[in-house]
Amino acid sequence: MRISEEKNIINKPTRCNMEMNQDTLEKMLGMNLKGMYYAFKTSLETHRTESMTTDQFVSWLVSSEWDDRRNRAVERAIRQASFRYKATIEEIDFSVERGLDKNLTQRLADLTFVRERKDMFITGSAGTGKSYLATAFGFQACQKGYKVLYANTSRLMGMLKVAKAKGTILQELKKIERLDMLILDDFGIQPFDSQGRMNLMDIIEDRHGKKSTIITSQVPVKDWYDVIGEKTIADAVLDRIVHQAIRIELFGESLRKCKSKKNRYICKRNLM
Repeated sequence: MRISEEKNIINKPTRCNMEMNQDTLEKMLGMNLKGMYYAFKTSLETHRTESMTTDQFVSWLVSSEWDDRRNRAVERAIRQASFRYKATIEEIDFSVERGLDKNLTQRLADLTFVRERKDMFITGSAGTGKSYLATAFGFQACQKGYKVLYANTSRLMGMLKVAKAKGTILQELKKIERLDMLILDDFGIQPFDSQGRMNLMDIIEDRHGKKSTIITSQVPVKDWYDVIGEKTIADAVLDRIVHQAIRIELFGESLRKCKSKKNRYICKRNLM
Protein backbone atom coordinates (compact mmCIF):
# COMPACT_ATOMS: atom_id res chain seq x y z
CA MET A 1 0.00 0.00 0.00
CA ARG A 2 1.37 3.42 -0.94
CA ILE A 3 1.85 6.19 1.63
CA SER A 4 -0.81 8.35 -0.04
CA GLU A 5 -3.31 5.53 0.37
CA GLU A 6 -2.39 5.16 4.05
CA LYS A 7 -3.10 8.87 4.59
CA ASN A 8 -6.47 8.62 2.91
CA ILE A 9 -7.49 5.73 5.17
CA ILE A 10 -6.56 7.74 8.28
CA ASN A 11 -8.02 11.07 7.25
CA LYS A 12 -10.88 10.47 4.82
CA PRO A 13 -13.95 12.02 6.52
CA THR A 14 -16.57 9.47 5.48
CA ARG A 15 -19.61 8.73 7.63
CA CYS A 16 -18.26 5.22 8.21
CA ASN A 17 -14.94 6.63 9.37
CA MET A 18 -16.65 9.15 11.66
CA GLU A 19 -18.60 6.37 13.39
CA MET A 20 -15.50 4.22 13.62
CA ASN A 21 -13.46 7.10 15.08
CA GLN A 22 -16.14 7.84 17.69
CA ASP A 23 -16.18 4.18 18.63
CA THR A 24 -12.39 4.22 18.90
CA LEU A 25 -12.49 7.29 21.17
CA GLU A 26 -15.02 5.61 23.47
CA LYS A 27 -12.88 2.47 23.66
CA MET A 28 -9.79 4.53 24.48
CA LEU A 29 -11.62 6.13 27.40
CA GLY A 30 -12.95 2.74 28.45
CA MET A 31 -9.38 1.43 28.60
CA ASN A 32 -8.25 4.60 30.43
CA LEU A 33 -5.97 5.58 27.54
CA LYS A 34 -6.49 9.28 28.18
CA GLY A 35 -3.31 10.43 26.48
CA MET A 36 -4.22 8.58 23.31
CA TYR A 37 -7.82 9.78 23.58
CA TYR A 38 -6.97 13.48 23.69
CA ALA A 39 -4.30 13.13 21.00
CA PHE A 40 -6.62 11.25 18.63
CA LYS A 41 -9.51 13.63 19.35
CA THR A 42 -7.27 16.62 18.63
CA SER A 43 -6.07 15.03 15.40
CA LEU A 44 -9.66 14.61 14.22
CA GLU A 45 -10.50 18.24 15.01
CA THR A 46 -7.34 19.82 13.58
CA HIS A 47 -6.39 17.33 10.83
CA ARG A 48 -2.90 17.41 12.33
CA THR A 49 -2.08 13.90 11.08
CA GLU A 50 -2.55 14.66 7.38
CA SER A 51 1.23 14.76 6.86
CA MET A 52 1.87 11.58 8.91
CA THR A 53 2.35 8.04 7.71
CA THR A 54 0.56 5.25 9.55
CA ASP A 55 3.75 4.40 11.47
CA GLN A 56 4.27 8.03 12.49
CA PHE A 57 0.65 8.33 13.57
CA VAL A 58 0.82 5.22 15.78
CA SER A 59 4.12 6.39 17.26
CA TRP A 60 2.57 9.80 18.04
CA LEU A 61 -0.43 8.20 19.77
CA VAL A 62 1.78 5.95 21.89
CA SER A 63 4.08 8.87 22.82
CA SER A 64 1.06 10.95 23.83
CA GLU A 65 -0.15 8.15 26.11
CA TRP A 66 3.34 7.67 27.55
CA ASP A 67 3.71 11.39 28.34
CA ASP A 68 0.23 11.60 29.85
CA ARG A 69 0.84 8.64 32.16
CA ARG A 70 4.20 9.99 33.25
CA ASN A 71 2.75 13.44 33.97
CA ARG A 72 -0.11 11.94 35.97
CA ALA A 73 2.35 9.77 37.91
CA VAL A 74 4.43 12.83 38.80
CA GLU A 75 1.34 14.78 39.88
CA ARG A 76 0.22 11.83 42.01
CA ALA A 77 3.68 11.50 43.60
CA ILE A 78 3.77 15.21 44.45
CA ARG A 79 0.26 15.06 45.92
CA GLN A 80 1.09 12.00 48.03
CA ALA A 81 4.34 13.61 49.25
CA SER A 82 2.28 16.19 51.19
CA PHE A 83 4.64 19.10 50.59
CA ARG A 84 3.69 22.35 52.30
CA TYR A 85 4.45 24.34 49.15
CA LYS A 86 5.99 24.01 45.72
CA ALA A 87 9.76 24.40 45.52
CA THR A 88 12.11 23.74 42.63
CA ILE A 89 15.87 23.66 42.19
CA GLU A 90 15.58 26.27 39.43
CA GLU A 91 13.91 28.77 41.79
CA ILE A 92 16.47 28.55 44.60
CA ASP A 93 17.93 31.98 45.37
CA PHE A 94 21.74 31.87 45.38
CA SER A 95 22.12 35.65 45.45
CA VAL A 96 21.91 35.83 49.25
CA GLU A 97 25.05 34.83 51.14
CA ARG A 98 24.02 31.95 53.40
CA GLY A 99 26.58 29.21 52.78
CA LEU A 100 24.64 27.53 49.97
CA ASP A 101 26.98 26.42 47.20
CA LYS A 102 25.29 26.56 43.79
CA ASN A 103 27.58 23.98 42.21
CA LEU A 104 27.04 21.49 45.05
CA THR A 105 23.27 22.04 44.98
CA GLN A 106 23.07 21.38 41.26
CA ARG A 107 25.19 18.25 41.61
CA LEU A 108 22.94 16.97 44.37
CA ALA A 109 19.92 17.71 42.16
CA ASP A 110 20.86 14.76 39.95
CA LEU A 111 19.80 12.64 42.97
CA THR A 112 22.84 10.37 42.95
CA PHE A 113 22.66 10.46 46.74
CA VAL A 114 19.18 8.90 46.56
CA ARG A 115 20.40 6.12 44.28
CA GLU A 116 23.32 5.59 46.67
CA ARG A 117 20.88 5.57 49.61
CA LYS A 118 22.69 8.36 51.44
CA ASP A 119 21.13 10.72 53.97
CA MET A 120 21.32 14.51 54.10
CA PHE A 121 21.33 17.02 56.97
CA ILE A 122 20.37 20.64 56.32
CA THR A 123 20.96 22.79 59.39
CA GLY A 124 20.86 26.50 60.10
CA SER A 125 18.96 29.23 61.90
CA ALA A 126 15.29 30.00 61.24
CA GLY A 127 14.43 31.41 57.84
CA THR A 128 17.64 30.45 56.01
CA GLY A 129 15.79 28.23 53.54
CA LYS A 130 16.27 24.74 54.99
CA SER A 131 12.72 23.56 54.36
CA TYR A 132 12.63 25.09 50.88
CA LEU A 133 15.88 23.38 49.89
CA ALA A 134 14.72 19.99 51.21
CA THR A 135 11.37 20.40 49.46
CA ALA A 136 13.11 21.28 46.19
CA PHE A 137 15.05 18.01 46.36
CA GLY A 138 11.76 16.27 47.14
CA PHE A 139 10.04 17.78 44.09
CA GLN A 140 12.99 16.76 41.95
CA ALA A 141 12.73 13.19 43.28
CA CYS A 142 9.00 13.05 42.49
CA GLN A 143 9.70 14.13 38.92
CA LYS A 144 12.23 11.31 38.61
CA GLY A 145 9.72 8.71 39.73
CA TYR A 146 10.74 8.31 43.39
CA LYS A 147 8.29 7.95 46.28
CA VAL A 148 8.65 10.87 48.69
CA LEU A 149 7.07 12.01 51.94
CA TYR A 150 7.51 15.43 53.53
CA ALA A 151 6.70 15.46 57.25
CA ASN A 152 7.08 17.85 60.14
CA THR A 153 8.98 15.69 62.63
CA SER A 154 6.83 16.50 65.66
CA ARG A 155 3.60 15.91 63.75
CA LEU A 156 4.86 12.63 62.35
CA MET A 157 5.74 11.42 65.84
CA GLY A 158 2.27 12.47 67.00
CA MET A 159 0.67 10.58 64.12
CA LEU A 160 2.67 7.46 64.97
CA LYS A 161 1.60 7.76 68.60
CA VAL A 162 -2.04 7.72 67.47
CA ALA A 163 -1.29 4.75 65.19
CA LYS A 164 0.24 2.94 68.16
CA ALA A 165 -2.97 3.43 70.14
CA LYS A 166 -5.04 2.18 67.19
CA GLY A 167 -2.81 -0.84 66.66
CA THR A 168 -1.73 0.26 63.17
CA ILE A 169 1.82 1.36 64.00
CA LEU A 170 3.48 -1.49 62.08
CA GLN A 171 1.59 -0.65 58.90
CA GLU A 172 2.56 3.03 59.18
CA LEU A 173 6.22 2.21 59.78
CA LYS A 174 6.17 -0.12 56.79
CA LYS A 175 4.87 2.69 54.57
CA ILE A 176 7.67 4.95 55.78
CA GLU A 177 10.25 2.21 55.22
CA ARG A 178 9.24 1.85 51.55
CA LEU A 179 9.68 5.55 50.74
CA ASP A 180 12.64 6.39 48.49
CA MET A 181 13.01 9.75 50.24
CA LEU A 182 11.73 10.81 53.65
CA ILE A 183 12.00 14.49 54.60
CA LEU A 184 11.94 15.09 58.37
CA ASP A 185 11.49 18.84 58.71
CA ASP A 186 12.07 20.91 61.85
CA PHE A 187 13.86 18.08 63.62
CA GLY A 188 14.49 18.96 67.27
CA ILE A 189 11.95 21.78 67.59
CA GLN A 190 10.36 19.67 70.33
CA PRO A 191 12.27 17.12 72.44
CA PHE A 192 11.38 13.46 71.89
CA ASP A 193 9.44 11.60 74.55
CA SER A 194 10.11 7.90 75.17
CA GLN A 195 7.67 6.69 72.51
CA GLY A 196 8.91 9.25 70.02
CA ARG A 197 12.48 8.08 70.56
CA MET A 198 11.52 4.47 69.89
CA ASN A 199 9.57 5.45 66.75
CA LEU A 200 12.52 7.49 65.50
CA MET A 201 14.81 4.53 66.16
CA ASP A 202 12.49 2.22 64.20
CA ILE A 203 12.37 4.63 61.26
CA ILE A 204 16.14 5.09 61.10
CA GLU A 205 16.84 1.38 61.60
CA ASP A 206 14.39 0.39 58.85
CA ARG A 207 15.77 2.89 56.35
CA HIS A 208 19.49 2.81 57.17
CA GLY A 209 21.50 1.85 54.11
CA LYS A 210 18.30 1.17 52.11
CA LYS A 211 16.65 4.54 51.52
CA SER A 212 17.47 8.26 51.77
CA THR A 213 16.36 10.53 54.59
CA ILE A 214 16.70 14.33 54.59
CA ILE A 215 16.64 15.99 58.01
CA THR A 216 16.32 19.76 58.46
CA SER A 217 16.97 21.34 61.84
CA GLN A 218 17.74 24.61 63.58
CA VAL A 219 19.71 22.56 66.09
CA PRO A 220 23.36 21.81 65.21
CA VAL A 221 24.07 18.11 64.67
CA LYS A 222 26.38 18.03 67.69
CA ASP A 223 23.38 18.86 69.91
CA TRP A 224 21.08 16.16 68.54
CA TYR A 225 22.02 13.85 71.41
CA ASP A 226 20.28 16.23 73.81
CA VAL A 227 17.25 16.54 71.49
CA ILE A 228 16.76 12.78 71.26
CA GLY A 229 17.23 12.48 74.98
CA GLU A 230 18.08 8.95 76.10
CA LYS A 231 21.81 8.32 75.52
CA THR A 232 21.61 4.70 74.39
CA ILE A 233 18.95 5.40 71.75
CA ALA A 234 20.63 8.65 70.69
CA ASP A 235 23.90 6.76 70.14
CA ALA A 236 22.12 4.06 68.13
CA VAL A 237 20.23 6.57 65.96
CA LEU A 238 23.10 8.95 65.27
CA ASP A 239 25.65 6.21 64.69
CA ARG A 240 23.55 5.01 61.77
CA ILE A 241 23.13 8.36 60.02
CA VAL A 242 25.83 10.86 61.03
CA HIS A 243 28.96 9.31 59.53
CA GLN A 244 27.85 8.96 55.89
CA ALA A 245 25.39 11.87 55.65
CA ILE A 246 25.77 14.82 53.29
CA ARG A 247 25.77 18.03 55.34
CA ILE A 248 24.62 21.47 54.29
CA GLU A 249 25.00 24.19 56.92
CA LEU A 250 23.21 27.46 56.24
CA PHE A 251 23.77 30.74 58.05
CA GLY A 252 22.83 34.39 57.91
CA GLU A 253 19.73 36.48 58.35
CA SER A 254 16.25 35.10 57.76
CA LEU A 255 15.29 35.23 54.08
CA ARG A 256 11.76 36.15 55.12
CA LYS A 257 13.14 39.08 57.11
CA CYS A 258 15.35 40.14 54.20
CA LYS A 259 12.40 39.97 51.82
CA SER A 260 10.31 42.05 54.21
CA LYS A 261 13.05 44.70 54.40
CA LYS A 262 13.34 44.75 50.61
CA ASN A 263 9.58 45.17 50.21
CA ARG A 264 9.51 48.01 52.73
CA TYR A 265 12.37 49.70 50.86
CA ILE A 266 10.55 49.36 47.52
CA CYS A 267 7.34 50.76 49.07
CA LYS A 268 9.28 53.68 50.53
CA ARG A 269 10.87 54.41 47.15
CA ASN A 270 7.46 54.35 45.47
CA LEU A 271 6.07 56.84 47.96
CA MET A 272 8.90 59.31 47.45
